Amino acid sequence: MNNFRLKINEELNHIKKLTNDPTLFVTIIFSLVVISFFVLVPLYNVLMESFTFKEALSLENYKNAFGRSGNVAIILNTLKLGFVTATLSLIIGFFFAYTTSYMKIRGKKLFDYIAMLPIISPPFVVALSAILLFGRQGLITRGLFGIKDFEIYGFHGLVLVQVLSFFPIAYLMLVGLLQGIDPSVEEASTDLGASKLKVFTSVTFPLVIPGIANAFLLVFIQSIADFANPVVIGGNFTTISVKIYQEGIGNFQLGIATALAMILLSISISMFIVQRYYINKKSYITVTGKSSRARDLIKDKAITIPVFITLIILTVFVILMYILIPIGSFVKLWGINYTPTLAHYKYIFDFGMDPIIQTTVLAIIATIITSIFSMILAFLIVRKKFIGKTFIEFTTIMALAIPGTIIGLGYVISYNITYKIPFTNITLIPPLTGTALIIVIAFIIRSLPVGVRSGMSSLQQIDPSIEEAASVLGASSSKVFFSVTIPMIKEAFFSGLIYSFARSMTLVSTIIFLISARWKLLTPTVMDNIDTGRIGIASAYCTILIVIVSTVMISMKILISKIGLKK
Repeated sequence: MNNFRLKINEELNHIKKLTNDPTLFVTIIFSLVVISFFVLVPLYNVLMESFTFKEALSLENYKNAFGRSGNVAIILNTLKLGFVTATLSLIIGFFFAYTTSYMKIRGKKLFDYIAMLPIISPPFVVALSAILLFGRQGLITRGLFGIKDFEIYGFHGLVLVQVLSFFPIAYLMLVGLLQGIDPSVEEASTDLGASKLKVFTSVTFPLVIPGIANAFLLVFIQSIADFANPVVIGGNFTTISVKIYQEGIGNFQLGIATALAMILLSISISMFIVQRYYINKKSYITVTGKSSRARDLIKDKAITIPVFITLIILTVFVILMYILIPIGSFVKLWGINYTPTLAHYKYIFDFGMDPIIQTTVLAIIATIITSIFSMILAFLIVRKKFIGKTFIEFTTIMALAIPGTIIGLGYVISYNITYKIPFTNITLIPPLTGTALIIVIAFIIRSLPVGVRSGMSSLQQIDPSIEEAASVLGASSSKVFFSVTIPMIKEAFFSGLIYSFARSMTLVSTIIFLISARWKLLTPTVMDNIDTGRIGIASAYCTILIVIVSTVMISMKILISKIGLKK
């Protein structure tokens, strides 16, 4: 009982401190409202819509979802795709990570650049490349081998493009973990007579099991939430994300669409909770601190040469998948007429500039807002104590695990109506669907979790006494944040800028529900051109998109180096 009273008194003291700093108090309230309204409200409305049939609470939508022909198979398809993609991505990602961390080979930097390719390109670029290589008019299938009836569309094609798209996620997660292992732990086993294989199986592998599990779950979530690749190359192999779009937008069966959305959300959130609250708490690390010395890399040519050749083959194949897009944009008709031409770009510059301009402008607006807001949320979570702090942290990070199709569907349902001040007829928020504002909000919400996590990581490494000194000298919370905190975490701030812009420019699954005749965005335009067989124009749009994102990323990195940040 005494502990309970102490807790209440402590919370009351925190509230008193907040009321003494109006700017901080308003910022917290604003953050709580924004996170609730644009993350939880759409999810709540999707949930309620899934249990509503003929304006009454019912399980009818779930009965229809499971009872309709093929829907159970679609759910099983999605799980099968997730497990196969995650397993293969993990194997390739671990192979790349282990090789670059433990073996003396050339070209290690190249693998880091490959890991960046999925970030700067639309999610369906690899699928488009696979069609150019292995489609009915594919360069390899039709051009090289003369095969006319090869079918890249379906499960095998989808696994191929997802693995090539998502294995860099596993690589990035595992390479840091492997490089962080203290070599002395492994050397102790070697000194006791263990072979290299024994050291790997009994020491190295157990140390990275939590990282392997994390990578598997993250790739699994990415795979089952993927919308663009299944649409482009899935063929008759339908996944839940695609079915949600077909039911919600194509058939306008919102009840069934929301029931399927809740099934997909349940799978994603379950995986997210397992990853966050179980695996992250497991630790196999027994020695901590800075490594005593550099690791002795494997130099045996009998091992390194075959591994290096394998890596080169995989690397060349991945690079080929991305290089084909600009090549495809400069030929007249892929598979039929390879005459060089600028006709596709001429068409875009004459008639198709709206998607490029509108997407870039909205992405820039969203990027600026996201970067500032994510740092504010990180500051509140790490540095301040207030009621609702845990709620903000969990809800913001949880948004990372929510599939984009569910967010998009939730926005369509939630913001197609007018919100009024309670007990009055005064409009508080007009309908947002079809406006630029809802697209910008979608960009912000989808990019926010990574920015917040980056900001939190930076703040946790900085001694709060510097900020406390500024507060003691009379600086307000806003003054401390902008004049002390931001300069100390500017690397995280600029990293958030880069990621947010790239994410906004290449986003598909959420905004496919939100585009209108007034606002035409780049990624849906590319998908429309692929769907109608205009591969050259689609490739040209993709090339322009990659150039824009790459230019901004390079410019930001140059700016970062100029102002004295780490590269």
